[in-house]
Amino acid sequence: MFEKVNGKVVKVNVGMAGGVAARAGAMLFYTGDVSFAPHQIPGGQGMGGGGGIMRIAGRMMQGEHERTMLAQGNGEVHYGYAGLEVQVVQMQPGATLRVEASRLLANTAGLQSSVVSVASSGGGGGGGGGLMGALRGAASGAMTGQGMFTTQLSGQGAAVLLAHGGFLELPVGGPNPIVVDPQAFVAAYGNVQTELKTALSWRDAVGRGSGEAMQLHCVGQGVVYVQASEEKL
Repeated sequence: MFEKVNGKVVKVNVGMAGGVAARAGAMLFYTGDVSFAPHQIPGGQGMGGGGGIMRIAGRMMQGEHERTMLAQGNGEVHYGYAGLEVQVVQMQPGATLRVEASRLLANTAGLQSSVVSVASSGGGGGGGGGLMGALRGAASGAMTGQGMFTTQLSGQGAAVLLAHGGFLELPVGGPNPIVVDPQAFVAAYGNVQTELKTALSWRDAVGRGSGEAMQLHCVGQGVVYVQASEEKL
């Protein structure tokens, strides 16, 4: 499917991949007979039809998405974005990839996609969806600089991640959680549950703390991808 040309560019045979959804502006060049059309990530409007607060949450959810384009046809497309590092993730049935919308370059169109709250996601999440998930995500997103919602992909196919400064692959599955700075978090793959927790103490109140007030705890089985930078993409 996706093949790395170098650390910042991937190429893919669109016909063999069954179509590719990629963020707008990521296509570098292509050969063959390929067409491009706007693409809506499912779930981006899933909360827009309720009452006033639900409509606000739905609009905020839609705002967390990057605009995407669907490539179809027969040909080879090269993708890259802003000189950022790329990482290919091969998806297996039963596994889930949760990735910040701004850090997803492209994915095969056959993957199932949805939108979940980043504050608490995964099999052990405790109310990550719905209105409470939206409000919790709004509060955590405002405090950490991370988006309210994250894109969730599942099925068989492949996805390409983006990072500033390169990737770290952290295995999850030991006796202790992997604790990540939310601004460095890129994605979680496998059966990984994430929970945003506060780490405030009296030292933070008087300005002598570490400054890492919010931490993303990752448990379960899988891999967490972290970028070697706290720069927001």
